[in-house]
Amino acid sequence: MHRVRFRDPDGELRTGEWLADEATISANAGSTGRVAFSEDTFAPEEVDVLAPAEPTKIVCVGLNYEDHAAEQGKELPDRPLLFLKGPNTVASHEQTVELLAGKERIEYEAELGVVIGRKCRHVDQGDAMDVVAGFTCVNDLSNRDDQRIEQNWVRGKAFDGAAPMGPVLATPDEVPDDATIELRCNGETKQRSSREKFIFSVPELIAEITTYMTLEPGDVISTGTPAGVGPLADGDEIVVEIEGIGTLSHSVTIP
Repeated sequence: MHRVRFRDPDGELRTGEWLADEATISANAGSTGRVAFSEDTFAPEEVDVLAPAEPTKIVCVGLNYEDHAAEQGKELPDRPLLFLKGPNTVASHEQTVELLAGKERIEYEAELGVVIGRKCRHVDQGDAMDVVAGFTCVNDLSNRDDQRIEQNWVRGKAFDGAAPMGPVLATPDEVPDDATIELRCNGETKQRSSREKFIFSVPELIAEITTYMTLEPGDVISTGTPAGVGPLADGDEIVVEIEGIGTLSHSVTIP
């Protein structure tokens, strides 16, 4: 099932199910789906699709693909590299994200997002999927200018709108263990990989993170990006597509 949060034409906040056209294999759920609530149905363009979760924090994972570590010239980590983004970074499907002015390089990073379903701490790997509500698409927007010169990456990773996510929350059974992850910029494929190429699996990440902190319902783990990250320019259109979830689309503007 694909759950969606949205604001209807009357401005009411609602939740419902994203229904794909039976003749289409969710190649682009943004153009082939419908949003349903009770007996009401809406075309996606009739509503404001919201981020599928309201996290108290987004726990991000660095260098979780060997090819991305290689393109960054980094050694493979022996444990997950973790950093945080705050609620201010959340942006939604079809939103135009205003990037920071005066920066030489802000990059896209397509990632699988894990949405937590219940409050948890000290979760064993074998029980980790029990705390997962579902998966979504995330773009970990990254300000490389500042990321390169600071250790905690607040300026580099936690600026407003730096975590577009959505459009839906897909239940774990909908997303294959080898789900493809792809990013397109202005229609050109820039990143393409698979969930099965993670260095650290979703259960390993949950176990490690909950050793150090409590995860709340709606919190998101952004699981890392494959090779192919690149710079964004004013007006770029970004699409992140993950098999079993659908397609997150957004644009960027630079003041």
